Amino acid sequence: MKKVRKVTARRVVGRKNVKDRVYEYVYYTLPLNLYLPRSYIERWGLEYVVIRDDEKGTITVMPLKLAKEQGIEVD
Repeated sequence: MKKVRKVTARRVVGRKNVKDRVYEYVYYTLPLNLYLPRSYIERWGLEYVVIRDDEKGTITVMPLKLAKEQGIEVD
């Protein structure tokens, strides 16, 4: 059985202290601690679809725009 749900990427700002300097970095994450490269966010935006297929044992993440183009029903 496939379960489809809509998720929004979270923006996380990290900070790291190295000697006297503080470095900041930004990354994006989805539920289940799935990380997204910044290039995906720039191209597709923050809305994604997570498809969990219990029969195959797979999790597929795709942009919401692409899922709508492929005709996938989103709750």
